[in-house]
Amino acid sequence: MKVNTDKIINAGLLAYGMSGRVFHAPFLNAHEGFNFKAIVERNRKIAQNDYPNLISYNCVDDLLNDDEIDLVAINTPNNLHYEHSKLALQNGKSILVEKPFTATSKQAKEIFALAKEVGKKVFVYQNRRYDSGFKAVKKIIESGELGNLVEVHFRYDRYRNEIGPKTFKEDLVEATGLQYDLGPHLIDQAIALFGKPEKYHKVLSKNRAGTKVDDYFAIQLSYPNQLNVFLTSSMLVAAIKEAFVINGTNGSFSKNHADVQEAQLLKGIKPTDAGYGIEKPEDAGILTLVTENGGRNTEILPSEKGDYMAIFEAVYQNLINNKPYPITEEAIITQLEIIES
Repeated sequence: MKVNTDKIINAGLLAYGMSGRVFHAPFLNAHEGFNFKAIVERNRKIAQNDYPNLISYNCVDDLLNDDEIDLVAINTPNNLHYEHSKLALQNGKSILVEKPFTATSKQAKEIFALAKEVGKKVFVYQNRRYDSGFKAVKKIIESGELGNLVEVHFRYDRYRNEIGPKTFKEDLVEATGLQYDLGPHLIDQAIALFGKPEKYHKVLSKNRAGTKVDDYFAIQLSYPNQLNVFLTSSMLVAAIKEAFVINGTNGSFSKNHADVQEAQLLKGIKPTDAGYGIEKPEDAGILTLVTENGGRNTEILPSEKGDYMAIFEAVYQNLINNKPYPITEEAIITQLEIIES
């Protein structure tokens, strides 16, 4: 990290649930370019146990009225992202917004336009670009070893047969259901590698007893040169297998999800601790290449270190040095157009 100590960004966080505790607070606290100044806690006041110098506000308006705060991380329920993004921008804050950015592409365009109008920045938090598994996939595809790609499969599966307690994911409100929960991860990964698809086809279904929302989706993205990318997610997969399978004219690559960062952060491991983001050797990817005589060479490819700090570094570098932020406005609009279709 290249930090100018004269240019520190005061940051605030809108909630201290799982997303705040795991995906935002540890990084805003550890990155030298941010001063993690304040948080909103409507009920239980627990964040100061972890960050004693933190100001705990009772409501969103109180935090947004803090004139010292430059950046607001919006990690409230999905259906509130649009409302809170508008409020933060109107109060002169740049914003880092959890996925899904908004419920619709129309809302997203409005937020991007408002940011330009008030002279502030919008960043969308697509942390799964910095999973170790995805970094391994990106590296092998960019190497060209697989030849011309024919078929790509990305999966993000769970087994949760019950109806969850988070109403914004289970009730019929804006940005609800599995496609809004895990769809942004998979679609963003595909767009990051291959860009906007020429066309797409989507299937949704409801499988859990009593569910009001989709708990399964499958999306086929069609790209030039007959490349097909399949994105699948289900809440009813008891035996979770490979999350990444890539087949090309010269061979194949497969990899389980296996990013350890979320599990480590839940255990209280800090992003700066030794071993953070390092996978177990048995979770390495498998590369199989076809030899000239038609045989097969198989190689185990250890993943690179997973690193969610990179997204906060990218936010910092954009705000301070105007370096391009990797998750573009166009990518987010495309993602939402696919989800809302």
